[in-house]
Amino acid sequence: MCLAVPYNGVESAKEFVMVQDVRDLPAGRSDGLNRFLGGSPLAVAFRLALLSILVGVVLATIGFDPWNIIYSIRLLFQRIWDLGFDAVNWLWRYFLLGAVIVIPIWLLMRVFGTPRR
Repeated sequence: MCLAVPYNGVESAKEFVMVQDVRDLPAGRSDGLNRFLGGSPLAVAFRLALLSILVGVVLATIGFDPWNIIYSIRLLFQRIWDLGFDAVNWLWRYFLLGAVIVIPIWLLMRVFGTPRR
């Protein structure tokens, strides 16, 4: 065991440990509430309000409606599904447009190009 260094008038190691041990002290009502909430109730309420507004803006951008949440979720999945097939349609149209130019040029290069060994 190490030697106790006097600290604030405490002479023995046992007294030093007892002074530093706060687990035996009962917590006040506000301490327990602050610990449970993660801060003072007013600060936590303010943070939760700001976070709720931010999440609300993001959800409104996606298309959610707070009054009819089930319909909004179904509509979101429907739009994602449609967007997926619109993306395939979009890719197919660009593929065909590019192929009209690329494939004839490739074919001409293969026909009139130098023979490979």
